[in-house]
This record gives sequence, C-alpha cells and structure tokens, in this order.
Amino acid sequence: MLAALVTAAVVFPLSAAVRPEIPAPAPAVLAPLDASTLDEAYAANRANAAEAARMAAAHHDRDRAAADRRLVSPGRQLLAFDGRGSGRVTEVLGDLARADRVAVLVPGSDTGIDTYGRFHAAAAALHARLVRQTPAGTRTAVVAWLGYETPGTVSTTVTTTGRADEAAPHLRALVRQLRAVAGRETHVALLCHSYGSVVCARAAPHLAVDDIALVGSPGTGAGSAASLHTRARVWAARGGDDWVENVPHLSADLFGTTVGFGTDPVSPVFGARVFAAGDGGHSDYFRPGSTSLTNLARIVLGETKAVTHD
Repeated sequence: MLAALVTAAVVFPLSAAVRPEIPAPAPAVLAPLDASTLDEAYAANRANAAEAARMAAAHHDRDRAAADRRLVSPGRQLLAFDGRGSGRVTEVLGDLARADRVAVLVPGSDTGIDTYGRFHAAAAALHARLVRQTPAGTRTAVVAWLGYETPGTVSTTVTTTGRADEAAPHLRALVRQLRAVAGRETHVALLCHSYGSVVCARAAPHLAVDDIALVGSPGTGAGSAASLHTRARVWAARGGDDWVENVPHLSADLFGTTVGFGTDPVSPVFGARVFAAGDGGHSDYFRPGSTSLTNLARIVLGETKAVTHD
C-alpha cells in the first residue's frame, strides 16, 4: 500500500509544478513583537497582502489576487503574511494582548493562501464558540497559524515527517511571540488537525504550551504521548466518519525514507486523553454546533472535567 501511494503521488506533484510562480513581495520588516507593536504589525502585514494582491492581479492570477484581497479587509489582524509560493498567514481573532487563554490552530495538508478561507472558517467557528462559552472575566483569542508549507494530500511529503520537521522551529517561535504579547501566564492550547498533529508532535519537546489536542490525526511519528516529552496535557479525538481511521498506523523504511506515523493517537496504548468528537468527517472538527468543537473549546478554557468522552 505504501509503495502504491508513493508511485501514485509522483504524478500529482509534477503536474502541480507546472503552475507559474505567483509574484509577491518579501514579508514586511517588523519591530520585535510585543503588545505595544501589535497594531503596527497588523497594519504592515495588511499592506503587504494588498501589494501581493496587486502583483497577483498583474500576473493575471485572479484567484490568488482575490484570496490576498480578502486578507486586507478591515478588521483582519495579520500577525504574519508571506504571499510567495503557496503562502503563509498567521491571523489573530480576538484581543491577543489582553487574552488569558489562547488557542493556536495548526492545519493539515493542502492548506495555503488559495484555500485559506476554509482554515479561517474553522478559526472563526472556534472563536465564536469561545465568545459564547467563556465565563465572565476570562478573555480569549484564536490564532490561525498557516506558518509552514503544508504537504499535498496526494504526495510523498504527506507520508513523512519532513515538512513537520521544517515547521517545528517556526511553531516554537510563534508560541514565544504569543507569550511576549499576551504574557507568560497566558494559557496556550495547540489544536492540531490531520498532518498538523505531526507538526505539533515534532515541536512538542521544546514548546511552552498547556494543552495539545490532536484531531483527525494519521499518527504523530511518536509511539506514545509520553514520548512527546511535553509538560502539556495531550488530547486526541477522531470523528466517527473520518476516513483517517483507515490509514495504516505503522511506519516502514521505503527507499531510504521512513514512511508513516506509527501509533494511532486515539488508541489506549498511545496514552492521550481521548475525547468525544461525534460522528463527523475529516473536515468537521470545527463545524459549528459539533461535539468536537464544544470539547475543543472546553480544552482551551481549561474546563477539563466538562470534556466528554465516548
């Protein structure tokens, strides 16, 4: 099965590679990030996204230009933006400087500026849920972190930890930035979807976070929650209709590369805190009104006793 995946994956990356590179400016040069420079960073990154939209339009790429322009809309709080290649975006929903609790969403495969809308929708759904669910006196923020080059769903890169290894230092840097802005005592939870769970696992040993939730995970590359070497509580969930259940939870050496991610995070042997996710599919973990979204909000808020289990 693994050999078939590698063989089939060759066609898709090569066919995608013929798309001309979309021009975009280099990322904005920003002052060191803290509460006093936050608004300046938001403004500079919106301006950079506006320039990226103009360059994409001049390049006759209407889809990318439209995606960039949406990020320039009033009220969009871009902590980071890079319109080059598939693109990088870090967006804040809520008041980060005053937040007591911060949720960081880490996406899986096939996420870039062109598909950013669906990732933003997940972050917005969580933010809306937190606004309704947060007790008086507690302030929350959600950070949608598209800070790495995600693999294609049908590609060789989606079966190895390579992209996750590249992403891990950037995720650690983000968490340091968040604590510089919101303060050392702020509760930070990572909510990691699909391949994003591999990213979170690779970053975990040196990550100052309080909770790590793995949803729709194909595995993490680690044999157990303990082997992540983190002080954070480790959670895991899978929807009843999630196709990732059928992914073989193994790893094997293939053509000199380790393929696959090993132990299923929702299995007892992994040792995570398994919570209920309802009967949704692979893209439904942040669906408004879902069991998974309710439980994820409880994890962010530290309401661990209220989290439900199957």
